[in-house]
Amino acid sequence: MSPRHVAIVTGANHGIGAAAAEQLAADGAAVLVAFLRGRVAEDTNTPEGYQRNRMSDGGDVAARIIAAGGNAVAIEADLLDPATPARLFDAAEDALGPVDILVNNATGWASGDSFTAGTVDPVGRTTPGVTADLFDRTFGVDARAGALMIAEFSSRLVARDGTWGRIVGLASGGPHGFPSEVTYGAAKAALENYTMSAALELGRRGVTANMIHPPITDTGWVNDAVRQFAATDSEHFHVAEPAEVGRVIGWLCGDDARMVSGNIIRMR
Repeated sequence: MSPRHVAIVTGANHGIGAAAAEQLAADGAAVLVAFLRGRVAEDTNTPEGYQRNRMSDGGDVAARIIAAGGNAVAIEADLLDPATPARLFDAAEDALGPVDILVNNATGWASGDSFTAGTVDPVGRTTPGVTADLFDRTFGVDARAGALMIAEFSSRLVARDGTWGRIVGLASGGPHGFPSEVTYGAAKAALENYTMSAALELGRRGVTANMIHPPITDTGWVNDAVRQFAATDSEHFHVAEPAEVGRVIGWLCGDDARMVSGNIIRMR
């Protein structure tokens, strides 16, 4: 990857976001590590390790990139604020240069939810019902902020008459719904649609836009029940490490993937 490329990765203080930021930096991009230290998840069954990871400092990710010889800055910002996308792009341009890679990884997830509140999901979690607060937080980050990040990316690319760009979003759930994670799945479906529209609208400018549907990925929340579920469920074949997903994101952002666009790439 050319050193002229500049990436923004959201939700990059841990897990897949951190892995994507480090992979892109290893491939030669300068990276803005965008993050917000998460509050404690409402789901009391969420493992302590995941809670701890959500509250980690994105500056540590930037420091690892710099220690490895890369170029990175970290910015903590709340994507629920609709002014945040412009601020992130301004910060990236000031510190690193024009942004031509966007990874929409951040999530407003705080808990699973269900239309049948109180049911136990396949990995043993008791799910609450759908609420306005959970909807607003989840859609605010996963859908609205994702769309605003793409819009900011596009407007600045067009203003400078750019001819190369990469947009990658993270998917979850599926076309037939996401039981026990109904709001999260719906918000990710909205991001999928925004990303597919970007692929069509920006393709002639050399921009590709794809979604990655990662397998079950151990970002700190995977326990024995989850591993047992993955081992027996017909839809899942592996429990991945974040770096495995990060490598696929890195490939999609490289020149070898220049004709891969408008896809939802499912990892299993």
